[in-house]
Amino acid sequence: MGITKLSDLIRSEAPRAIAYKDISDYSGKTVAVDTSIVLYQFRTAIPKIHNRNGVNLSPLTGLFFRTLRFLEHDIKPVFVFDGTPPEQKRNELERRAKLTGQSTSYPPSSVSTQIHDCRELLQLMGVPYIQAPGDGEALCAQLVKTGKVDAVASEDMDTMAFGSDLLLRQLNASKDRSHVSVSAPVCWAVPSLQFVDLCILLGCDYCDKIPGLGPKRALVLIQKHKTIEEAVLHINRQTHPVPLNWRYRDARRLFSEAPQGTVPELVWNEPDEQGIVNFLCHRKHVKEERVRGRMERFRQTLKERRKEREEMSSAGEGKQTSIKDFFRVTRKREAPEVSESSSSKRAKCQ
Repeated sequence: MGITKLSDLIRSEAPRAIAYKDISDYSGKTVAVDTSIVLYQFRTAIPKIHNRNGVNLSPLTGLFFRTLRFLEHDIKPVFVFDGTPPEQKRNELERRAKLTGQSTSYPPSSVSTQIHDCRELLQLMGVPYIQAPGDGEALCAQLVKTGKVDAVASEDMDTMAFGSDLLLRQLNASKDRSHVSVSAPVCWAVPSLQFVDLCILLGCDYCDKIPGLGPKRALVLIQKHKTIEEAVLHINRQTHPVPLNWRYRDARRLFSEAPQGTVPELVWNEPDEQGIVNFLCHRKHVKEERVRGRMERFRQTLKERRKEREEMSSAGEGKQTSIKDFFRVTRKREAPEVSESSSSKRAKCQ
């Protein structure tokens, strides 16, 4: 679910925080990818592709194609996997599992076969991955705050509550669509703890929300009264009943004191094409012509881009990019984006 209607609130109340860009604008950047959201998208938003053994290959093949798309645009992805989720997130995890037709247990008893497969595929593609101690969104935010990566790619807004300065949404959209960058520092002039309290009032994965309390009213309450404790003293309990045993303090702690993971050295290598073919085609029974064809297009794209860079360099057009270039607005879009809760359900293999 992420943070309920946070993207809508930012769009209406802090439009300067949003930029619509092309994927090529992130060339040369390092991006932490919230892997659980990527796999969730492929499980729910595209037709299931089963191999001869009845295994759903959509998440695995989707990860293959999406990773190549990053690499051919000179984006360095770092895939972050969830660890053991906090108990407060159990209800949300059970809801997601039900939507995808999967069984779930809390805490997870073991790493799934699908996760093992995804890690093996990423190794063959030469792309690093990190195991988070808890929620992957928290470690993604940590990577941004410590300067290990430039931004986080995710459809969930949780990473902003965890402290990420830059969130990339719809980064994997098709060529005729823009990608949305959301910059936390220019949303509102409120300290980080007040922003966390706003996210809790809006609705998050870790506790219930106050029924009937809309996003604009929540923003006004936090801007005026600073904390949840003070804000609830100025709401109508008849129309907005505060939940019994409301665990907002636990949610605040989870956002503000998320466990810090150990970040290994991040290294990218050339994809092992034959290893990829052996894994996807011979072991998982994906059609070999499909994999070989995509790898050939990948090589041709890299060759063309390398030639373009050489021509620009010889013409003296090369320049060092800055974070301002990274976040510069390149084009605007009139049509409003769908709400966050529906976007992560309807996101497609793009």
